[in-house]
Amino acid sequence: METIQGHLYDFPKYYDLIFGSDWKAEFDFLQAAFERYSKKPVTRLYEPACGTGRLLIKLAEAGYEVAGNDLNPHAVKFCNDRFVRKGFEPVATVGDMANFKLPKKVDAMFNMINTFRHLPDEAAAESHLQCVANHLVKGGLYLLGLHLTPLTPQVCTEECWSATKGSLTVNSRLWSIDINPKTRIERIGVNYDVYTPTKQFRIEDETTFRTYTAQQMAMLLLQVPQLELIAVHDFRYDIDGEITISGDTEDVVYVFRKR
Repeated sequence: METIQGHLYDFPKYYDLIFGSDWKAEFDFLQAAFERYSKKPVTRLYEPACGTGRLLIKLAEAGYEVAGNDLNPHAVKFCNDRFVRKGFEPVATVGDMANFKLPKKVDAMFNMINTFRHLPDEAAAESHLQCVANHLVKGGLYLLGLHLTPLTPQVCTEECWSATKGSLTVNSRLWSIDINPKTRIERIGVNYDVYTPTKQFRIEDETTFRTYTAQQMAMLLLQVPQLELIAVHDFRYDIDGEITISGDTEDVVYVFRKR
């Protein structure tokens, strides 16, 4: 099989097929969270680091006013092309999730699948949370999903997905190469095996995530007191299944409300 060394986000068609195929659970959870945790109707949404817009387009079709940003221009173009095909105006801009300005405050924001951990250091993470707080209306919600690093050995060190659309199939494997607790850097390997009727090839990538124990995340959240933590869920996306974070917790979805 031919192997290509490339950045996974530079191939939005394949990224979207893998991560967009399971949109329904997150979509339903977001709507249920808006209903349960917001004290006012949620109509305007923003997704920092929106990627291909896999959730934004579904929310737009459900009647929400949506927008987002992403550092990767390939992903932003893919997102905007999708919106235009569906009869909407483009909604995504190239921008930094740690430094953005919006013309109008929004009712809710969300970042569901670990993109937060791409922020390289504590200053960038705090800047992101402050940007979120600054652009939410009073009482507005922020839903943030990520993997915490447990104090015990990680239960989940590898994940595999497969998705097919028409004649295109993508098998994806993501695994933890190593974690340095001193630098708080986790090296992640990623493979995409792509199959079409005329060719097959593999895309190989390596990326890094900043690590957060439950305590490290709690200390970070103290730096942005405008965001009140009101609930925690996990990646089962069960609106009735709130969890309590411990040192062994891995998958979390924090629900914040702007004070």
